Amino acid sequence: MDSRHSIMVGVSFGLTSAVITTLGLMIGLYSGTQSRLAVIGGVLTIAFADALSDALGIHMSEESEARHTSGEIWLSTIATLLSKLGFALTFLIPLLLLDLQSAIIANVTWGFILLAALSYKFARDSGGSFIRIAAEHLTVATAVIFIAHFIGELVAAYFGE
Repeated sequence: MDSRHSIMVGVSFGLTSAVITTLGLMIGLYSGTQSRLAVIGGVLTIAFADALSDALGIHMSEESEARHTSGEIWLSTIATLLSKLGFALTFLIPLLLLDLQSAIIANVTWGFILLAALSYKFARDSGGSFIRIAAEHLTVATAVIFIAHFIGELVAAYFGE
C-alpha cells in the first residue's frame, strides 16, 4: 500500500462516516427536540468524539491486517481524523446561518452531494457504474435519515416534556 492509498482509505472512511453519523444525529435531535442548541451541540460533540473514535478504529483495523508499514497506518489514521472532523464541522455552517428547518434541509442536500462525489470517484477509479454505486450509498444515507427521524419522534413522544 502506498501513501496515496493510505490517505484515500482515511479520507473515504472519514467523509462517509462524517456524513452518515452527522446526518443521523442531526435528524434524530431535530425530530426529537426541535432545538437548535441540541443540534449544534450534537454536531460539535460527534465531530470531535467520533473523529477520534474512527481514527483509532482505522488505526487498529490497519494494524490487524499486519501488512502495512507504521507510516501507512499513521497516514490512514491522520487522514481519517482530519477528514471526519473537517467534513462533520461543515454541517455547522447552515446551522449557524439559517433557521433550523432550512439548515436541516441544506445539510441533507450537502451530505448527499458529498456522498455522490465520493461515489463518482469510486466509479471512475473502478470503471463501475456511477448510478449503481451512488444509489447504494445514497440508499444507506436515506435509511439512516428515516430511522433517525423515527427514533427522534419516538423519544419525543415517550420522554418529551
